[in-house]
Amino acid sequence: MGFLGRLLGSPKALGDTVKAVGDGLDRFIYTKEEKAEDAAKAISEGRNMLIRWMETTQGQNLARRIIALSITFVWLLMFIARMALPIAGIWLGSPEKWDASAKVIGDNIEQMTGAVMLILGFYFASPYLGQITNVAMNKFAKKKEAS
Repeated sequence: MGFLGRLLGSPKALGDTVKAVGDGLDRFIYTKEEKAEDAAKAISEGRNMLIRWMETTQGQNLARRIIALSITFVWLLMFIARMALPIAGIWLGSPEKWDASAKVIGDNIEQMTGAVMLILGFYFASPYLGQITNVAMNKFAKKKEAS
């Protein structure tokens, strides 16, 4: 009777057809809610992947910290020198030479800024690491283009 009902257009068959068409159309429409749910799932999966990665590489924590501290220390030393040299030139004479030295250090500090951004992002802003990585990589790319 089901096949005959579909063939002749019974109300139940018509209801089933309308439901099937509605379900099909629903699959084609990607609502804001569905987008938001998918984005939340993607962010959650990214965080879980980062946590799993940190758990599986815990043996490398000491090496990671030493590398992070050494890069950050060198960057900070260059940053302080970049600020201190022009001041020293004022007080100790021949400011042109001191300024030239500060400029050389300032030009080179830009090469490390992206790395320091990644390190600080990794340790202090891991939920936003994706955004930080994009900015840091753009910084690296701009420096290479300028060279």
